Amino acid sequence: MLEFIDTHTHISDEAFAGEEDAVVRRAQEAGVSIMLQADTCPADREAMYVLCGRHPGVLFPMLGLYPGEVDENWKDNVQAMHSWRSRGPVAIGEIGLEYHYSKETADIQKEAFLAQLELARDWNLPVNIHLREATEDFFEIMEKCRGMQLRGNLHAFSGSAEMFRRMERYGEWYVGIGGVLTFKNAHIATDILQIPMDRILLETDAPYLAPTPLRGTRNESANIPLIAARLAQIKGIGIEEVAAATTANARKLFSL
Repeated sequence: MLEFIDTHTHISDEAFAGEEDAVVRRAQEAGVSIMLQADTCPADREAMYVLCGRHPGVLFPMLGLYPGEVDENWKDNVQAMHSWRSRGPVAIGEIGLEYHYSKETADIQKEAFLAQLELARDWNLPVNIHLREATEDFFEIMEKCRGMQLRGNLHAFSGSAEMFRRMERYGEWYVGIGGVLTFKNAHIATDILQIPMDRILLETDAPYLAPTPLRGTRNESANIPLIAARLAQIKGIGIEEVAAATTANARKLFSL
């Protein structure tokens, strides 16, 4: 069986309440051997870590403050992350900038993002980045971090090949490719041709962004093969090559 890694999912989300273990089992049956759990909210962190503890070697946690959760208490919330360091996070994430709904908190989002990038540097961990409608502010921060030797990935990447090339100026960076790749007229389906396989990761962002033909339903890590098949079709390669490359990339970036 082919082996895949889902580099961004949320199995502890309330959408899976009571079904978490079944969701993990279905993913494993589909060849998804590892699922990385993105951290978003301090209030939900314990539940995520407990779930990871039930599935050692299969579920791995991240640690981060999602930009949509950033408020005037962000410094306390980032400081509180230190007590979780010993519990084995494989990345700082998901962190970043989210301007889609409002730019009201843009200034403190940028401050929180930079603080967490510094934490990733200090702990020698990769970062898992959420970026939405804030590209130039993002690159302004990356320029400030040029000497920090950061590494990581842009989760749910639907940007351009040019954006990826800009990212390459700042170190070892990957793109997380999910269900959007399968959507009709998705621009990433063209731009992905210019991004090499050794810089591509697979992800679901479950329970969100289910791939075609399941679009609009609850997403699961078990759907990773659908994304892989579409990537193989676009790239003109076998799904075996997609599985091998993306799995190796994930193992390298997240030290799995």
